[in-house]
Amino acid sequence: MKSGYAHTGQMTQRDFDYISSEIEKKSGILISGTTIKRLALGDFSRLPQVATLNAIANYFDYKTWQDFKASRATVIKPEFDIPPSVARKEGSRFFKRKLLYFAASLLVVVLILVFFLFESRPASISNAEKAKFSCQKSTRNDMPNTVIFKYDIDQVHADSFFIQQSWDKNRRRRIYKNKYTITDIYYEPGYHIAKLIANDSIIKTMDVHIPTDGWFFYAIDNIANYIPEYIKTDKYINNGVLGLSVQQLKENNIDITKDKLYHYTYFPDSMTVKSNNFRLKTRVRMNEVRNSWCPYITIELFCQGYFIQMKSTKKGCANKASLILSQEIKGNETDLTALTFDVNQWTDVEIVSTNNIVTIYINNKAAFSAPSFDRIKYISGFAFISNGLCEVDNIELAGPDGKNVYKGQ
Repeated sequence: MKSGYAHTGQMTQRDFDYISSEIEKKSGILISGTTIKRLALGDFSRLPQVATLNAIANYFDYKTWQDFKASRATVIKPEFDIPPSVARKEGSRFFKRKLLYFAASLLVVVLILVFFLFESRPASISNAEKAKFSCQKSTRNDMPNTVIFKYDIDQVHADSFFIQQSWDKNRRRRIYKNKYTITDIYYEPGYHIAKLIANDSIIKTMDVHIPTDGWFFYAIDNIANYIPEYIKTDKYINNGVLGLSVQQLKENNIDITKDKLYHYTYFPDSMTVKSNNFRLKTRVRMNEVRNSWCPYITIELFCQGYFIQMKSTKKGCANKASLILSQEIKGNETDLTALTFDVNQWTDVEIVSTNNIVTIYINNKAAFSAPSFDRIKYISGFAFISNGLCEVDNIELAGPDGKNVYKGQ
């Protein structure tokens, strides 16, 4: 077997966790050691998702699962041959020893291949209600911010436990019984929901609210899992317009030759407007930092545990427009041309939610309407995100009574 194990019966949970970490390193997809263990022992019932199969194929140096299957269509042969002269010289014991080792290795490969073909049934969890989970921030709203998690899982019965700091599964940390503290760093402000996980199930959640003192700016490489680069400046209002300049990026050592997303975020201490009835009105445009085929502006409203998002671009790039309301609506599956506009020119955008029906107006014209999430939560903040530098001339956020809870830049 690739990871060096010959007998599954002698493997410990840490061995399976090691295989899990190796698969994650190679493919970027987490498949728990518990799942690998159950499947290696033949405890399976359903076909896995294509992404899971591709992750396994990546681990064995194949591009996709289909490539892996094609390679296995031929008969597996030993990689070694024993010439007659060697067999006569060394005797039959040498041959039997080699054959036994090969057979054991092949058996393990076959057992792990079972994992590639089927997905396991969920392992049982008991006493989940006895778990304890709490947290405390190291600072009120500084970035980055270390959060101290306190937990007690001693009475919970499960194969493995994790703490995940937010929606991002890449931010998942393994925890163990008889230990009660773990710390983690949050690099982005906002309203996060940390999760206590047993096996693959969430058994407790904890709100981690990290507000900002006014506007907070940062850049992220336009590739997943990169740490934010903070843009520190006191001069982000010029002639009544909120925005940053290329010079300010350079002063913060931001490499403008790379494809990046520039975030302008605002998270107040208090939350007073609910997600089912609000009006966000703004006037916005963007300046390109580097040439892009499809420049775009994303407006996000962060709620407690989810967000409402509108991504707009120019008409020729409507394929890349998107919405997140009750679900993600993609421009490559739905005609979102009505949401497109020349993002380099000043444009009025209004997002209105009335009893969970969201309507988007572009230059005072209704462009799209659809239901939003059933969950009624408070709006915890908002952001302007772009592959260029946004300029925001006006922002108004109001509740159902029409009273602005935020007005300005």
